[in-house]
Amino acid sequence: MSAIFKREMRAYFTSPIGFIFIAIFFVANGALFSYLTLQAGSTSDISSYFLMLLFLFIILIPLLTMKLFCEERKQKTEQLLLTAPISLIDMVAAKFFAAYTMFAGTFLAATVFNLIPYFIYCEDVNLASILGNIVGILLIGGAFVAIGLFISALTENQFVAAITTIAIIAALLFISFANSYIGAAPIRVVLSWISIFSRFYDFTYGILNFASLLYYASIMFVFLFLTVRVYENRRWA
Repeated sequence: MSAIFKREMRAYFTSPIGFIFIAIFFVANGALFSYLTLQAGSTSDISSYFLMLLFLFIILIPLLTMKLFCEERKQKTEQLLLTAPISLIDMVAAKFFAAYTMFAGTFLAATVFNLIPYFIYCEDVNLASILGNIVGILLIGGAFVAIGLFISALTENQFVAAITTIAIIAALLFISFANSYIGAAPIRVVLSWISIFSRFYDFTYGILNFASLLYYASIMFVFLFLTVRVYENRRWA
């Protein structure tokens, strides 16, 4: 497992993908943070920053996940993985943790970089809200990485994997806005239940809701499990 993890981490920095991801994340993240918080000078905008940050993931997460399995199939190295002395669970977990490490490491580094001037210039700092938002973002990022990993396992075309992942993440993020246009209460309840935003709001107030934690963890588990199943079927095909 560690060998695959190290190989994937190395691949991010021996190709432009890792540098492009970090560069876009830092530039867009810094501009967004500066506009929504430092200019306003109040803690009321810190949650707005984290909420808007979720929309950056529509583009950024697929950058990390689109090649994870697509590249193996394209370069005909997939069979080496399937016949290696490692379980499919370890293989999928290694690739997931590599992508998640890139995401979480970049996010945390950018956040620390942004919060330094925020703590200096803003007098009324709600530490619980900041920590809650960070935890929520890390959980949502993990869920999106698991989704992207699963999509990457379904195709050898990186472009198709990226576009499909973008569409799914965008749908999960925008589904909350559909509620205001739907008259049927049962449908609104269902959409609210699966909405990424409705589960994230507690975190913006510094509340670690167990149901929300379980929801994001379940998304990760389900899509990682489906990825393992894809390769179980492929191994015996």
